[in-house]
Amino acid sequence: MKDYDEILISLRKIMRAADLHSQKLMKESGLTAPQLLVMQAIEKEGSPSTSTLARHIAVSQATMTRIIDRLERAGLVRREKSSKDKRVVNISLTDAGNTKLESAPEPLQAEFLRRFRKLEDWEQQMLKSSLLRVAKMMDAEDIDAAPILQTGAIVDTQ
Repeated sequence: MKDYDEILISLRKIMRAADLHSQKLMKESGLTAPQLLVMQAIEKEGSPSTSTLARHIAVSQATMTRIIDRLERAGLVRREKSSKDKRVVNISLTDAGNTKLESAPEPLQAEFLRRFRKLEDWEQQMLKSSLLRVAKMMDAEDIDAAPILQTGAIVDTQ
């Protein structure tokens, strides 16, 4: 085994773990990881605007609109004009959305974050630096990506 094989194998394992978890999430709840995160953010924020959600999840406004469209068609969220500013549309969970959210498994990154936060500061910084370097070595440092562990097609949101 070459010295870099373990790194490539580890990267493949990370991608595979994200793929398996996405499949489990879809099978158990019918939701994608971004949809689940949006619903969790709505629950946390109350009745946020789509732009607030986009910032919270770190995706473009266009991507957020598509996610909200799908959730609305499924009857899990509803759009409501703000009573304070009619130009602003707020998003809230429906009763069906609340029920779906309660029964959905947590995102893959939740367990990662629990374990990451238990590491010493120097270990956290070492991991961050190493992964940033790997992304740069793979010419991926400029790719727009949200902090959501999910696999699937890469969609241009611009």
